Amino acid sequence: MAERYDPVATEQKWQQRWAESGIYKFHPIPQAPKHYALTMLPYPSGNLHIGHWYAMSPSDTRARYMRMRGYDVFFPMGFDAFGLPAENAAIKRNIHPRQWTYANIERMRQQLKAMGMMIDWDQEVITCDPEYYRWNQWFFIQFFKRGLAYRTYAPVDWCPSCNTTLAREQVVGEERRCERCGTPVIKKDLDQWLFRITAYAEELLDFSKIEWPERIITMQRNWIGRSEGASVIFTTESGDPIEVFTTRPDTLWGATFLVLAPEHPLVDKVTSDAQRAVVEAYKQQAARESEIERLSTEKEKTGVWTGGYAINPATNQRVPIWIADYVLMSYGTGAIMGVPGHDQRDFEFARAYNLPIVVVVQPEGQTLDPATMSEAWPGEGTMVNSGPLNGLPAGKGEGQSVKAAIRWLEQQGKGRAAVTYRLRDWLISRQRYWGTPIPIIYCPQCGTLPVPEEQLPVTLPDDVDFVPTGQSPLKLHPTWRFTTCPQCGGQAERDTDTMDTFVDSSWYQYRYLSPHYTEGPFDPAIGQHWLPVDQYTGGAEHAVMHLLYTRFWTKVMRDLGLVDFDEPMVRLFNQGIILGEDNEKMSKSRGNVVDPDDLVARYGADAVRTFLMFIGPWDQGGPWNSRGMEGTVRFVNRCWNIVTEQPRPSSTPGDAEALRRITHRTIKKVGDDLERFAFNTAIAALMEFVNELYRARETTLYGSDAWHAAIRTLVLLLAPFTPHLAEELWERIGEPYSVHQQPWPQYDETLLAEQQVELAVQINGKLRDRITVAADASEEYIRQLALSSDKVQAALNGKTVAKTVVVPGKLVNIVVR
Repeated sequence: MAERYDPVATEQKWQQRWAESGIYKFHPIPQAPKHYALTMLPYPSGNLHIGHWYAMSPSDTRARYMRMRGYDVFFPMGFDAFGLPAENAAIKRNIHPRQWTYANIERMRQQLKAMGMMIDWDQEVITCDPEYYRWNQWFFIQFFKRGLAYRTYAPVDWCPSCNTTLAREQVVGEERRCERCGTPVIKKDLDQWLFRITAYAEELLDFSKIEWPERIITMQRNWIGRSEGASVIFTTESGDPIEVFTTRPDTLWGATFLVLAPEHPLVDKVTSDAQRAVVEAYKQQAARESEIERLSTEKEKTGVWTGGYAINPATNQRVPIWIADYVLMSYGTGAIMGVPGHDQRDFEFARAYNLPIVVVVQPEGQTLDPATMSEAWPGEGTMVNSGPLNGLPAGKGEGQSVKAAIRWLEQQGKGRAAVTYRLRDWLISRQRYWGTPIPIIYCPQCGTLPVPEEQLPVTLPDDVDFVPTGQSPLKLHPTWRFTTCPQCGGQAERDTDTMDTFVDSSWYQYRYLSPHYTEGPFDPAIGQHWLPVDQYTGGAEHAVMHLLYTRFWTKVMRDLGLVDFDEPMVRLFNQGIILGEDNEKMSKSRGNVVDPDDLVARYGADAVRTFLMFIGPWDQGGPWNSRGMEGTVRFVNRCWNIVTEQPRPSSTPGDAEALRRITHRTIKKVGDDLERFAFNTAIAALMEFVNELYRARETTLYGSDAWHAAIRTLVLLLAPFTPHLAEELWERIGEPYSVHQQPWPQYDETLLAEQQVELAVQINGKLRDRITVAADASEEYIRQLALSSDKVQAALNGKTVAKTVVVPGKLVNIVVR
C-alpha cells in the first residue's frame, strides 16, 4: 500500500532541519547578486489571521524563487509593536503593555515559523525594544537640529470627558466618538510636535527612480496636491492681513466676500459683538464634524457672517468676512476669496446668503447677467470688470489673464506668484504611554532642548498607572518627567508625549541589516551592500501614510549623509484583501474570520499557502472558499503520489519528446508568472503539469530519462510554493540537501513550440477579452487565466462569479450575479 503524505510531521521535520543547518542565515556581505525582499511587518495582536498569511506566504514564495534564480536573498521579519491596542489592553485587562505585547510576539513568531518562511530570526526587529526606539529618538534629535521637527499649536481630536487628545485611530464611528468613553469628539488646538514633511513636498512628487504601481503614485500625487497660483493679501478694517491662495488670481476683481475656517486665528478679532454668539455656536458645530464631512460636495453649504469686513486689494471695496465649515485650516491658508460668478461652490454660497455676484469673465457669444445666472461660469472667455485685465483672454493657452494678474499684484505689492500643497506637516505627538518618548527637555531658563545623545534611550518607566481618564501615565508619573537641564543643570521637565507609531515603520528596513548595532541606526558597511530594498510588498491602504512617510524619511537620511540614494524601495507590489466567505471584510463581529492554525493542523502549511496563492490574482484579493481548500489538498497529495508511488508496468508507448515539451513549457510559464506575481496562473500550470505526468506514468515513459527529468523539474518548481513538501520529495528522489539551495531549472527554447488556440472570454455572454492557450491546456488553467485578465477584472468590478464555463477550443463564459 502506498505511503500517505503526512504534512504535519513533514513540516516539523524540515523546519527543525532548516533551523539547525542555518540555511536561511543572513550574509552581511552578499555571496551573490543581492536581492532585498521585504513585506510589511505585522502588529503583534496575538494571532496571525488568514490576512497575514495572504500577505506573507506569496511574498515568501517570490523571495524563494529569487534565491533559486541565483540571488543572495534577504527576507527579514519583525514586529511593529508600539501602539494603542496594547495600551487599551493594559486598561481593560490590568496587564502591562510590555507583557501583553511580548507574549503576543512569541505566539506570532511561532506561527510565522510554522508558515515555513525563509527568515533568519537573528535579524528580527521589535520596535518597542529600547534597542530600537533609541534610534527613533536619535532621528528626532537630528530632525530637530535641522528644523524638521518643531512644536506648535495644532488642531487635534479632543475628548472633553477624558480631557485628553486622541490619535486618529481612537476616534470611532461616523459620529466621531471617543473609543474609550463614547463621548463626542471635538477639535482643539494644543502644543504638538510635527515633522516638516512639506519641506520635501516637491521632491516627493518625483517618482522617476521607483517602479511603483500607478495607483499608489496617483494617490500620493493627489495627497501632496501641488497647485500653482498666487498669494493675495486682503486686509481687515483694522489692518490685519488675511492671506488667500488662489489658482485664479485673475478673478480677484470678482471677489465679493471672504470665507475663513472657523478655526482661523482672526475669527475672534473680526467678529462683531452682535454676531459673537452665533459665531461661537457655529464654531462648536464645525468642531464636531470630520474633515471628510466638511469637504463633502453633497453637503449643504452653511456659514455665518462674522460682522466684520476686509478690503479687496484689487477693487478697494469692503467685502464681508464669513466663516464656513467647508474651509479648513489644514488646507491652504484657512481663508478663501469668494468669486461666485466663476466658482460653483461660491455661487451656491452667495445665492444662499444673498451675497453679490460680479461677472469678470464673459464667455464668447454670451452676456452673463448676475441677476439671472443659474450657475457659475468657470470656463474660458474675455476679462471684463477687471481694471488692467479688461479685454485679455481668460483661461486660454498660457493663461494670459493669470500671468497679468500676478504681475499686477507684485507691482502693487499686494501679492505674489506662489505654489501651494495640499500636504500638511506630519503631526507625531501622541498623549499616550506605549510609544517612543519624545527626547525633549523643557528648562525654565534655557528653553526647549534635546536630550543629549549619550543619554539615549529615554526609556519608558515600568511603574505606571493607567487611570480611567485616559491621560498618559507619563504625564502623571511622580518622578519620570522630572529631570535636570543638560545645559544649566537646573530643574527641568521631560516632554510627556510619545511618537506616532508610523515613525517606527518609517525606517525599520534599515535596522534589519544590523539590529544590534550600537554606533548608529544601522551598520553603514552592511548598508552599502544591501540597500535600498529591491522589492517591497504590502497593502495599498498605506499609500499616503506609511509609504509616503518612509519615502520622506529616506530623503532626510540622505541629507544626513546616512545613505546615498533617494528612495527606500525600488519596486512595490500591492496585494489585495482576502474576504470572508460572505464576500465581506473579515471581522470577529461578522463571525467570518478564518483561523489559519486550524487549517495548518488539518491540512499542513503548504496546502494553506498554495490555496491562498491559487484563490485568484494576488493584487485583486477575493473571498475565502472553504470548499476550494479541498482541491488544493488534493493537488498537494497528487504531487506526493506522482513522485513516491510506483505504477504497474505498462506496455502503452509514451511520447518522450512531448513530455520534454510540456516540462520546458511549464518551466517557462511558472517562471514568467512568478516574475509578475501571478501566483494563481503559475499554480494552474503546475496542476496541468501534474495531470500530464499522471498520463505519462501509465505508459512506458515511467522510469525513463524524460520521466526522471520531469519529476526532478516538478520538485524544483514546487519548492517556492510548497517548501516542506518539495524538501521531502527532493530527499525521496535521492538528491542532496537542500532543494532550496538549487538553481531554478532552465528551459530549452527549441522545446517551447506548441499548437495554440485563441479563446473568446465572455461575461454573461458579452465579449470582454481574448486569450491564447495551448491547444491541450486544462480547463482549470484556462479558467484561472481568463479570470486573471485585466480586462475581465475591470469588467467584473467586484461582482460575484457564480460559475465559469469552458467550451474547449472556443470560449470561456463567466457567469456573474
